[in-house]
Amino acid sequence: MRIESTKLDGCFIIHDTFFGDNRGYFFESFNKKTFFDKTGLAIEFVQDNQSQSQLGVLRGLHFQHGDAAQAKLVRVLKGKVLDIAVDLRVHSATFGQHVAVELSEDSHTQFFVPRGFAHGFVVLSEQATFFYKCDNYYNKSAEGGIIYNDPAIGIDWQINTDNIIISDKDLILPRLSEIKKDLQF
Repeated sequence: MRIESTKLDGCFIIHDTFFGDNRGYFFESFNKKTFFDKTGLAIEFVQDNQSQSQLGVLRGLHFQHGDAAQAKLVRVLKGKVLDIAVDLRVHSATFGQHVAVELSEDSHTQFFVPRGFAHGFVVLSEQATFFYKCDNYYNKSAEGGIIYNDPAIGIDWQINTDNIIISDKDLILPRLSEIKKDLQF
């Protein structure tokens, strides 16, 4: 497992060791001890989630507040997505900045998004199956979000915005400036 730091403290791109032959492949998608040794983060995942989406579907930007905040380890089982993490830690030097990582079934790359970040992705292939581990349980009363096209964040989603498919709920999310005073991580 090779772990690459990003410009956002605590976000890591994980390149797994992939073993393939004529029978198929094997790779270790997570090892708690190796992850701790390379990042210093002791993570206990408690929930796995999976979604399937078609080309142009954008999910995000979502987060959980306060005690319900979640760290996520995300990967793509089928297809390709552009995955985004936005720093919501108000006292961070990189508050409001984002990292974009392309994840695909061929790369076997994963992205670790710590607590205190908004997260989202857009599907760049005909279909994508997206899988992620969370270190805290989902709590509906603690959910929050930021509108995907907030100009202050300036995300290039790498897809024509006319082709984006987004839920009604995500279309009415506020801008980061509208919720900054309420962020608690």
